[in-house]
Amino acid sequence: MNFFKSFFASMLGSIAALGLLISFFFLVIGGLTAAISTLERDTEIKQNSVLDLNLNKPMQERVYRLDALESILGLNEQILGLNTVVSAIRKAAVDDKIKGIRLRSEFILAGWAQTHAIRNALNDFRNHGKFIYAYADLFTQKGYYLASVADTIMMNPAGNLDFKGLASEVLYYDDFQDKTGVKMEVVRHGKYKSAVEPYLQSEMSDENRLQIKSLLQSVWQTLRSEMAASRNQSEKFLDSIASNLSAYQPEQALNQKLIDLLGYEDEFVNHIKNTIGIAESEEINYVTISEVNAGISNLENKAKDDIAVIYAQGPILYGRGSETVIAQGLFAETFEEVVKDDAIKAIVLRINSPGGSALTSEKIWRSVHLAKEAKPVVVSFSDVAASGGYYIGAGADKIVADPLSVTGSIGVFATLPNFERASRKLGINAEQVRTHKNASGYSPFEPLDPVLKSQIQSAIASTYTLFKARVSQGRALSMEAVEDVAQGRVWTGAQAVEKGLVDTLGTLDDAVALAAKLAQLPTYNRVAYPKFDPSLEALFSPAGPFGYYLQQVKPLKKFAHTLLFTDHPKQKNTALQIQTRMPFELNMN
Repeated sequence: MNFFKSFFASMLGSIAALGLLISFFFLVIGGLTAAISTLERDTEIKQNSVLDLNLNKPMQERVYRLDALESILGLNEQILGLNTVVSAIRKAAVDDKIKGIRLRSEFILAGWAQTHAIRNALNDFRNHGKFIYAYADLFTQKGYYLASVADTIMMNPAGNLDFKGLASEVLYYDDFQDKTGVKMEVVRHGKYKSAVEPYLQSEMSDENRLQIKSLLQSVWQTLRSEMAASRNQSEKFLDSIASNLSAYQPEQALNQKLIDLLGYEDEFVNHIKNTIGIAESEEINYVTISEVNAGISNLENKAKDDIAVIYAQGPILYGRGSETVIAQGLFAETFEEVVKDDAIKAIVLRINSPGGSALTSEKIWRSVHLAKEAKPVVVSFSDVAASGGYYIGAGADKIVADPLSVTGSIGVFATLPNFERASRKLGINAEQVRTHKNASGYSPFEPLDPVLKSQIQSAIASTYTLFKARVSQGRALSMEAVEDVAQGRVWTGAQAVEKGLVDTLGTLDDAVALAAKLAQLPTYNRVAYPKFDPSLEALFSPAGPFGYYLQQVKPLKKFAHTLLFTDHPKQKNTALQIQTRMPFELNMN
């Protein structure tokens, strides 16, 4: 009886799943059909339009999209691409039909350098004589930094403003390891390589405290100077506000002139209506990021030459690679493709990565090196281009960084989890049989063998020397000069210019312009790489147009994952790999 119950339950479940899949299939087909017939109508921008710039969403450097399908099904802009945000602001600045921007940045989910790039674009927008009005129920510090570029900032009278300076918190696990018996075996090179420091001690080292404080001060210097200029305040005055938290409440923020008005969202909307000259009874014609981008072509009709912009975002792992994982398979193919394309005259590599596998970093460095022999290669740093993220760009003709980029971290380490003490506490004993004394290699249930540790240490030292050699060659620095700025220490982009690790400060647009100058291109088109096929796996991946919704609905997520990804190869990374990775997870709050 139980057998038949289970059988019919499984059969009904399968029928329901199949019905869901069929329904979804027809929804997609219907959306595509509608998209083809309405695309031109939907992208038309009307007079007196206002760009609705809502940045309270996850952001990546670039998001692969099926624009028409996503617009019809309402799936667009759930994950923002920095490239599309900046592009929309630039296009809106020169479109006479768009009068201004309504800005929302309370909980902006971009990094500091990404936020800085958006702020630069907004500043340029204002220089075209158009307004930017910002409204918030409350402001995070990063959100306020972006909003400070606006002509008018209005805030809810019941909200609050987080303006306190920067801080970073690092957790240490040494005492926890002693209590639990779970230990992380660490082999490192470089006194600043503090990714592993929390596993070795219970307090922060002087070296780590020095580099974190230096980073925070460098970032704050940029933030403070730009906010002071936008709000017509002295930097000393802003430091005083931050130290005393004297703008936390809305009335305080208004009195300190960090904001312009207190009010509610309906009053804010009327403020925009008055500016563009429409009655309060009329509706504002808001346009979205995707509508602005679709309404104005990216292509320069007179240009015959292209500049390839290769986006490398995410950790560096050994394997195939994807939109959010940097690996040698996809990126080696991409560099080969752009080098062979005669229409592409220069290459820009956009990096946002804390690093990862040393082997993969070296392989991608080789791809960059070979590409540079054929065409100019310029690297652009985003939020993070540290350790392996710096490694893969070190050999370029030129490196352009944002002043808020976190980079450097020239150092190497390996971590291996060890459960020997914990397993013994639980009554688990691992016994091994070998043909040779070191045949077992690494086991998480045995202490790290001194011979194996010595070999890992030697390999790390060799990788560190190679890493420094790549930097020395690419940046035209002596090995001694590289050692002075290496040892795993991290720097901001502003500091990296002073140290010779970066050529100049600027945005991705500046990097593209520099590449055009090196290639002697008066006009050009920008073409984004890597190219991705609109496969089912891509559509339902976390970065794909439907992945966002699958992550919100657990039953659908489980069903789609089982249906589409069973037996698919996964990206793998093992703790045994030697790492060129950023020394610690830096959260600047």
